[in-house]
Amino acid sequence: MSSKRTFLLVGLFVGMFFSALDQTVVGTAMPRIIGELNGLAIFAWVTITYMLTSTAVVPIAGKLADLFGRRVVYVSGIAVFMVGSALCGASADMIELIVFRGIQGLGAGAMMTTVFTIAGDIFPPEQRGKWQGIFGGVFALSSVVGPTIGGFLVDRASWHWVFYVNLPFGLIAAATVFIGLAGAHRKKDRVVIDYAGAATIVAGVVSLLLGLSLGGKYDPWGSWQILALLAAGAVLLSAFVMIERRAAEPILSLDLFKNRQFSVTSVVGFLLGFGMFGSMMFLPLFLQGAAGLSASSSGNMMVPMMGAVILASFLGGQIVNRVAFRTLFMAGMALMSVGFLLMSTMAVAVSPLQAIAYIVILGLGMGLVMPTTNIVVQNAFPASRRGVATSSTIFFRSIGATLGVTILAVVLNAVSGRLLQQDFVPGLLALSTHDASQSAAGLVTTLVHQAHADPQGLFNQLLNPAMLARLPERLREAIVPPLKDALASSIRVVFLVAMCVTLCGFAASTLLGNARVNKTAAAAKIEEGSGDAVGASAEA
Repeated sequence: MSSKRTFLLVGLFVGMFFSALDQTVVGTAMPRIIGELNGLAIFAWVTITYMLTSTAVVPIAGKLADLFGRRVVYVSGIAVFMVGSALCGASADMIELIVFRGIQGLGAGAMMTTVFTIAGDIFPPEQRGKWQGIFGGVFALSSVVGPTIGGFLVDRASWHWVFYVNLPFGLIAAATVFIGLAGAHRKKDRVVIDYAGAATIVAGVVSLLLGLSLGGKYDPWGSWQILALLAAGAVLLSAFVMIERRAAEPILSLDLFKNRQFSVTSVVGFLLGFGMFGSMMFLPLFLQGAAGLSASSSGNMMVPMMGAVILASFLGGQIVNRVAFRTLFMAGMALMSVGFLLMSTMAVAVSPLQAIAYIVILGLGMGLVMPTTNIVVQNAFPASRRGVATSSTIFFRSIGATLGVTILAVVLNAVSGRLLQQDFVPGLLALSTHDASQSAAGLVTTLVHQAHADPQGLFNQLLNPAMLARLPERLREAIVPPLKDALASSIRVVFLVAMCVTLCGFAASTLLGNARVNKTAAAAKIEEGSGDAVGASAEA
């Protein structure tokens, strides 16, 4: 392996690790941030803004990488990410932090999509599986260590260093990629940028995701605010489709969908994101709220799942050259479905070993599918279109993740609301008749109101041991068991819905046909229009 290739890989690994890390590392620091910046009412926007901007920029970055070359887009993404990180660390209030997280997300989205595109450039088809699996493993690893790193930085320094730590590593990533892609040339001497397409897709995606993120949480689904956001998203995305049909250099070429591998993989990636992020959001809630584990214990139980993701990503990369793509897709989606089915049987008293076994099965399925989606589309298109094809696949997976979290949260609220009215509220009212004290009556009234208006907020009581300890013992004994049962039953339904989604992914995978890695086209695909490839096929 040449020194130039080594520099490039170091930069890609470092940049990807820290851009992915920022999706999880901030969560650990958030209580301290809220305490210092007094932003409890709007703290969720710190994550929502990052998610919105990083998702919206993905297809644009992929297209720009095809037009201007990988190096300029990746290094520019790192620069924006570092500027956003520095501004986040210097934030004086929560509004500033939210705005600067949006800037940080723009850079992270550009980095993430370009990493996988460059990996497709520098390795021939028969080696892409192994390396895409390794990149997928790095992504999963960042999810495992993110909370730990965040806790360490907050405890030993301050929450500001959760963001400042990105700066030195960003410089390393930028320098090594700049050197590793030395000699890379612009794809075209004259470029036409699809400004109208870029504007409409960003505005449309942001409107749609805002509506889905806010609906049922900050405003009712039928409110004019939510309906206006969803309608604006639909209109703008429809306009985007019409613009792309006429654009000289479209952001998302609609003719990509004429390729069956791309179309099927986009659907599978969407369903993967839906199930994967749904599980990662609600599994810790079950472990801490229903099973009664501490935050650190539930985090430790997530480690085996991410370990399984890394292992399956690596193994899938090794065998992708020997089997059809649909085999890995079907095997992964089947394992995910089995994992969700088993998780839907977990009771409040589930043993840690049993839960870990189910979680590992889920992780193995995720690991088989994740890197394979990138390999499939990179196998289907030449280097000149590899950026937009790869970024489009990542884009659909991100949209699926956002919809998954939103829709599964709606399911949780609906089921838990019904169960609380059925079992929890009658028990509370009966308790109040036996305890006529003013303090008990006030607590019961508050809890009954919360059971009607915000069942998820009521479950937060289970996640706050200090708050539970302040409750009178008799009241605590009366409310905790039914709350845990209601939460466990609700999340079991969520897991069943996720299972149905992954079964749809299994069915969609069968439509992929017998497509597999095209080894004979290795040299042609590497050489075609790709000055960024750094002589990959000869050096691999």
